Amino acid sequence: MQGPDNRTFQSNIPVAADIAVGVVYSLFGVCSLCGNSMLLYVSYKKKHLLKPAEFFIINLAISDLGMTVSLYPLAVTSSLAHRWLYGRTVCLIYAFCGVLFGICSLTTLTILSIVCCLKVCYPLHGNRFSYEHGRVLIACAWAYALVFACSPLAYWGQYGPEPYGTACCIDWALSNHDSIARSYITVLFIACYLLPCTIIIVSYTRILLTVRDSRRAVEQHISAQTHMRNIQTIIVKLSVAVCIGFFSAWSPYAFVSMWAAFGHFDDIPPMAFAVPAMFAKSSTLFNPLIYLLLKPNFRHLLWKDMSSLRGICVHHFLCFSRCSYRPSLALNLRHRGRSISEPKVAVGSSYCPCERCNDPFEQFKHYPHHCPINVNTVQLSLQDTTEPEPDPESSAMKERRPKSQSMEGKKPVRVIVRGRKSSEIDSLEITLETVPAHGKSAKNGKP
Repeated sequence: MQGPDNRTFQSNIPVAADIAVGVVYSLFGVCSLCGNSMLLYVSYKKKHLLKPAEFFIINLAISDLGMTVSLYPLAVTSSLAHRWLYGRTVCLIYAFCGVLFGICSLTTLTILSIVCCLKVCYPLHGNRFSYEHGRVLIACAWAYALVFACSPLAYWGQYGPEPYGTACCIDWALSNHDSIARSYITVLFIACYLLPCTIIIVSYTRILLTVRDSRRAVEQHISAQTHMRNIQTIIVKLSVAVCIGFFSAWSPYAFVSMWAAFGHFDDIPPMAFAVPAMFAKSSTLFNPLIYLLLKPNFRHLLWKDMSSLRGICVHHFLCFSRCSYRPSLALNLRHRGRSISEPKVAVGSSYCPCERCNDPFEQFKHYPHHCPINVNTVQLSLQDTTEPEPDPESSAMKERRPKSQSMEGKKPVRVIVRGRKSSEIDSLEITLETVPAHGKSAKNGKP
């Protein structure tokens, strides 16, 4: 590439700033690669338990991972070299991938906010959301992003180097004096920033208001339970974190783009484009952090696997069940008139309740008749009553019993089962009592 094109791809910011940008991009790239890979790994591990709404989180991780792989290596090497290293063709591909994956992530976040709002605020409609609906909406998100990514290739707008010279995106200088390019920037600002921004704010505000009103309605009759408070806290944290991540990542870039299209382009310093570009690329880091740290079912499964890798599950003989839950066994023994309490033995992982009840948006649709925290837990109480000393009368009774009856279980057990069903979750309480043989015979009226 000769002449003006070579000058176009030279960096327009100081060398120290380029090095700082390269270092920041390196950190963002490593964290984004690890975070999104872990998000996909957790999704794969729980693929049979995934709900339709969680497909959007997977699509978000794929989109962010695509942006990480396609943009960060080129941006880091060019920043450290103080110029764009890869020519105009790769520049167009770089810009295309940036717009495609960026808009797909924005659209996915927007659709996810709508689905969460339906589940919490309008459960009658939200519960009808199926896997087919999720697949169709994900395809629509990619098609929506593809339209705006292909438009500059069809000469509605144009791709080119960024004003700071070490990356590529939409040609902001052209949009300042060309009406067609300016119309593309305007439509892009409205359809890919203002509209998603409005939908996300309205959806999560509606969710927060519903949570608040439901809590007040219940507290008028009963005190709020700790578990439901935890659900409300998780929903609030997720809502606020998604909104903050969205605004901090995309707002600087959106306002600079409008400044370039309608302001005096020559008055805009190159660093005014470099810093917003860094914030926009940081969106690939925010999303996995939000869902891995704040979404309980993702966090629990990841922690469970990390614990297994560290060798915490030493007592493998206790892990005899492969169900999504593990029973816990409590023994209470009474021997010779004195009570002996055995410690509670938890088989497997006892902190992780059923997967359906781990998702705060899924749990909230049961409000106030939500799933209890200790669901799918079998409680066994074993009571052994034996006499201190056998008396002659009982010994004589024992001798008169048939031999076949003596060979039966020496400690007859009476089982009392009390069950109830709440919010599609079965809960059982089983009590085992050891009844002395002579007591059982006396109760049945036998001599």
